[in-house]
Amino acid sequence: MLLGYPALVPESSRNDSSKESLDDIDRMLLRELVADGRATLAALAEKAGLSVSAVQSRVRRLEARNVIRGYSARVDPEALGLMLSAFVAITPLDPSQPDDAPARLRHISAIESCHSVAGDESYILLVRVESPRALERLLQEIRATADVATRSTVVLQTFYE
Repeated sequence: MLLGYPALVPESSRNDSSKESLDDIDRMLLRELVADGRATLAALAEKAGLSVSAVQSRVRRLEARNVIRGYSARVDPEALGLMLSAFVAITPLDPSQPDDAPARLRHISAIESCHSVAGDESYILLVRVESPRALERLLQEIRATADVATRSTVVLQTFYE
């Protein structure tokens, strides 16, 4: 995966036949937008060697095809007082019950992302909270809300995301 985004991988190495193929210019535009979502069409056009209108057309097409799913700001969690990040692995207590943990947990704002995984656990959550005590409260809420067991790993340092 290039930059962690499957959409940037050449089509020949992907198994997704539902998407039209991306050419080198599309991939270059995607790399630039991943690096700077606020890049101007003029700056993108200069780097691509195309007119502004041609780049605008390509970006709109990538948005319409849902290759570009949106634009967002990358905010420093510590600036929001969220000093502790952790990965929380969850496993249903009763495997015979419906597997609806992601839906049950969606409303909890401290959960930044939820990933279905292969292995001993069913899901891995990335959570951000203010303190160890807040993490303890969050874990209790997760267990009670989704009827799951949890296993936590606290992040000491993030080198890149």
